[in-house]
Amino acid sequence: MIGLPFVYTVIGLMFAAFAWLGWRDRANPKRWTNGLFWGLLAASFLVGDRLGDFGNGLLVIAVAGTAIFGLGTRHRAAIDPDARRAEAARRGNRLFAAALIVPAVALIGALTFKHLPAWFDTKQATLIALTIGVLIALATIGAWLRPSPATPLVEGKRLMDAVGCPAQMPQMLAALGASFAAAGVGDEVGRLIGPILPHGLFPAVFAYGLGMALLTMLMGNAFAAFPVMAAAIGVPILIQQQHGTVAGVAALGMLTGFCGTLLTPMAANFNIVPAALLELRDRYGVIRAQAKTALAMFAINVTLLYVLAFPR
Repeated sequence: MIGLPFVYTVIGLMFAAFAWLGWRDRANPKRWTNGLFWGLLAASFLVGDRLGDFGNGLLVIAVAGTAIFGLGTRHRAAIDPDARRAEAARRGNRLFAAALIVPAVALIGALTFKHLPAWFDTKQATLIALTIGVLIALATIGAWLRPSPATPLVEGKRLMDAVGCPAQMPQMLAALGASFAAAGVGDEVGRLIGPILPHGLFPAVFAYGLGMALLTMLMGNAFAAFPVMAAAIGVPILIQQQHGTVAGVAALGMLTGFCGTLLTPMAANFNIVPAALLELRDRYGVIRAQAKTALAMFAINVTLLYVLAFPR
């Protein structure tokens, strides 16, 4: 059966390739730091389930300790920029066809793999389909454009070096959310909010959405905020008391939390890294540009949650 071990193996091998290329990149003054950082991340995916809690704790400390020294970036691309522009002009918009393979396979797989329990872990159908989509897209590009076999890895490593340490934030923040849930933080938040929360459906919906957005701003990721707010308000009040649908409360709650992602420097991989890559003068320029959209989407998502998630 194909499950999460398949996904983790593919990701781990990718990071291992980045580590190997990093160690060999003599033009990068921090090649040893880069190689160690990506190598530790590769180890977390490839052998993390064999290390136990204590071993994984040491691995996280090692990753954080390596990140303190920062990662170096080598700006030279694997393909000459002039050749890249000429190839792009010749291929035109057909190049986007390869990029569309990934979401297409992910959608088809998410809908079909759930009906093939003998072959796929049905609980992880979307992640498995997404991984397969990436592999099919790479194979298609390789057969069509015929680049050097190392080119995707070299370009991927160059991009990840430019992103740097924030590349690990989604993984770490998701783990933080799981830790909060296991520690009962959501239950404690619920005990604090419950007595002061006004009665009625809309105040509970608004408090849930606002809590998702604010916690997302604080922790940088809606995945970390969701377990806390689900345990505090989402499950006990919106689902159990107000009889909201599980899918509606969960999905629209996450979307509301993502509005907070647009407003926080803690979501560095979305808001700070692009500013650095584009060499913007205003480090927080991306956040300022997104603020009005984020507030409008927050109001829309709260309204949709109130209207759609509760059968009347």
